[in-house]
Amino acid sequence: MPLSLIKGQYRILRTEPDGDSVRFVPDDREAFTKIRLRARVNKTGGAQLRLDAIDALETHYAPTTHGGHSHHQPLDLAHAARDRLLGLLGFQEVRHDGERVVQASPEQAPGYILTRFADVHGRPVSFAFAGEADHDDLAPVRVDAALLRKSANHRLVADGLVYPTFYSKLFPDLREELTAATEKARAAGTGVWARDVTTSGATITEVADLDERLVLLPKLYRRLADYFALGGGDPGLDGFGAFLATRDDRLYVISAAHATGLDTVVEVDGRTVRLTRPPEDLIFVEA
Repeated sequence: MPLSLIKGQYRILRTEPDGDSVRFVPDDREAFTKIRLRARVNKTGGAQLRLDAIDALETHYAPTTHGGHSHHQPLDLAHAARDRLLGLLGFQEVRHDGERVVQASPEQAPGYILTRFADVHGRPVSFAFAGEADHDDLAPVRVDAALLRKSANHRLVADGLVYPTFYSKLFPDLREELTAATEKARAAGTGVWARDVTTSGATITEVADLDERLVLLPKLYRRLADYFALGGGDPGLDGFGAFLATRDDRLYVISAAHATGLDTVVEVDGRTVRLTRPPEDLIFVEA
């Protein structure tokens, strides 16, 4: 099945981009409607993208179980992914006030996306590219490994700056290409892989450990942040497995060829938590 190509501009002023999400404004304001994609758009027709198949360290995450205080993962790596994404998309000088972009050069950068659906938040799930496309606007395009390697998504994986996070709508050949790039980056110890504790185990003695020092799969991080918020900041992990079971994050374990839940591939031992499978061995089911 082909994806739809949409030409437009990346615009980041007064937004808070991170390593896997950025604002995109189509040249055709009705682009998402024309391809029957239920995107949440602003008055210019622009939408916040979610980059397909990757997950960057969180720069500002507000737990779903408790309002107010937001959390972040180690910001040196989170910002490295963000800055690399903006550079790949054509932004050369970007100044932030906190996480908010207050100055950018250029103010907008031309590019295009390949997409076919939006997530539950109305974000088009996309492969993002800088510059000019070889196809017409709104044309159907079949994405192969060669084209995938030109995307910002793939280049962030190859740089080791994001985690592979696969969902069931991702085509198998693209998943295999991203898995190969992940394995190469992990072997080289680049980016997050120099400090990753997703499968080796994250030892948590206080909630601040999540923000300040632990580098792990963002999806697991978000579930931990939600769990701690629900418990009023208590860093104990005794009930974490049961909490995950209530979330019903469904997934497939590729190597085991079966469907299960996130709680079955997370192991808790005292104050240490880990995934029992590497991230690229999991395919999550879209909510």
